[in-house]
Amino acid sequence: MDFGIETIRDAARRIEGQVRVTPLLSSPVLDELTGARVLVKAESLQLTGSFKIRGALNTLRSLTDAERSAGVLAFSTGNHGQAVAASARMTGARATVVMPQDAPRVKVEGVRWWGGEVVFYDPATQDREEVGRGLVEERGLTLVHPYDDVRVMSGQGTVGLEIVDQLREGGHSPDAVVVPCSGGGLSSGVFEAVRDAHPGATPFVVERDGYPKMARSLASGRVEKVPAVPVFLDAIGSPTVGRHTLAALSRHPVDPLTVTDDEAGVAMREAFRTLKLVVEPGGSAALAAVLAHRERFAGRTVVLVASGGNVDASVYAEVLGEG
Repeated sequence: MDFGIETIRDAARRIEGQVRVTPLLSSPVLDELTGARVLVKAESLQLTGSFKIRGALNTLRSLTDAERSAGVLAFSTGNHGQAVAASARMTGARATVVMPQDAPRVKVEGVRWWGGEVVFYDPATQDREEVGRGLVEERGLTLVHPYDDVRVMSGQGTVGLEIVDQLREGGHSPDAVVVPCSGGGLSSGVFEAVRDAHPGATPFVVERDGYPKMARSLASGRVEKVPAVPVFLDAIGSPTVGRHTLAALSRHPVDPLTVTDDEAGVAMREAFRTLKLVVEPGGSAALAAVLAHRERFAGRTVVLVASGGNVDASVYAEVLGEG
């Protein structure tokens, strides 16, 4: 299957009415703070608390009855796992989710609430893909990859279709679109959809400072890896990018940015203060980049994705208290 705007439109039809159309938020306070016109796609308000339900549900709806009845597996720091567990429940399947033993508690509890079985692994000594593929073979499960699957990428691209509709309704034309990047599923989908309607919008991916795997992959033309270590920005903490996502992003003039943990904390506080929006560390990365690199966006209309809001209450309280 070739990934593109038509596969994204197909995904939108497949999941219509089963996921939320999330708002595109703005705040004059945030605009003044950044010197830009900032429009925030609030995927933290999505079912399961992140955009991931879109790609997972599109994939589950694309499986055969036999594949669904045999069960599915995901490996995830939490958001993709919750999405697969929820999608499995919605389609009558059962889900197994491989998670790091230090995953945020709220994400582990979310997987279990949706009926998923959690299998922990030690990220210091084990590779999550090896653990997951071993279970796939042992149990006869179907792997739902967190990003490197055209069905997943197309589902995530429905975020971009909604953005395009909301921009039209608001009379906006974007100069830049900024998306957090882990394996590249969200950014590849959003850029494909938004730039189909607005080809002049500059696409920015945002990664962890010191671990720019997508930036390195785009520069080298091959999939690059970074060390798998526990991180504050766990939602963008994948150690590698996808072959399909890299190919998709290579079609666009992607401008990579990075953010630090401290910059993400600032963004979490500003999302709360200016938009009354709860975002998790990795989910705040795009806003963090706009705040940290104001000179890149001053005077421009910027669309960014707040990709998730699954943060432990204790972590969130600590971040807010630092402001």
